[in-house]
Amino acid sequence: MDATQRRTGMLFGILAASIWGGMYVASKVVLEVVPPFTLLTLRLVLGIASLALWMRLRKQPWPALAPRQWLHLATLGVTGYGISLGLQFAGTHLSTAANGAIITSLTPAIVFVFARLVLKEPAGRRELFVLLVSIVSIWLILDPRQADLSREMATGNLLLVGAALTWAAYSIRVRQLAAEVDVYPLTVIALTAGLLVAVPMSARELHQSSLPVLSANIWLGIAYLGVVSTAVAAYLWNKAFALLPARTASLTFFAQPLVGAILGIALLGERFTPQFAWGAALILLCLWVASQSDKIT
Repeated sequence: MDATQRRTGMLFGILAASIWGGMYVASKVVLEVVPPFTLLTLRLVLGIASLALWMRLRKQPWPALAPRQWLHLATLGVTGYGISLGLQFAGTHLSTAANGAIITSLTPAIVFVFARLVLKEPAGRRELFVLLVSIVSIWLILDPRQADLSREMATGNLLLVGAALTWAAYSIRVRQLAAEVDVYPLTVIALTAGLLVAVPMSARELHQSSLPVLSANIWLGIAYLGVVSTAVAAYLWNKAFALLPARTASLTFFAQPLVGAILGIALLGERFTPQFAWGAALILLCLWVASQSDKIT
């Protein structure tokens, strides 16, 4: 892997994670009126339409896939955009947002383990060091003392752990399948498969409570979440795992809680602390080191 490919992959992963970190404000506003799985369904539909249109504009042919590949891609989408996001919604609802941020920040560590067990990737010492320092840095930012580990939160916390595990499994599978299928159709099929979970859950939500008339601002928020946070970010994340070893691509995930925390300070009036400053500086340094390391160690 040359330096340009490594830096491109790191850039794609960081952009994807940054988008997800920045979607908190839009999600918070939209979720006040749109139930979570109904919003997920709308996001997936808009994401599918956006990527399919882009493929058409680029005149990119649709690949001829074997039945085995269709099955693998469908399973990929159900895992990532159905089960994982579903567990995250349910876990956050039954637990707390702080618990969700802290638990899901362990996703890169899980990817490291899966990459070793499934992909047989060697544990590069430099990347392992970056991983450990990044986890400590994120916890400086998020402060794990905010986590609620009481019995009342146990179910939600377990679901959040499940969300982290399934997202790591999804990312590892992307690394495998991207060797066979171009990232554009891979992403479109994965998003489409996510509807197999999102649509039935949305139908259940709407059966319990009808959707109100949505304002123009809410529709703009949905459009942003569907096009940018789903189509663009999903493609970038998948492309990062196509270009990089899984253990390297996973490190870019740390941009998500960092960007979320920065926006919380800038837009929501959350407190800026020296602890946050040290954590943010270390995360940025770790991402730079990971992007510069063009040799597997």
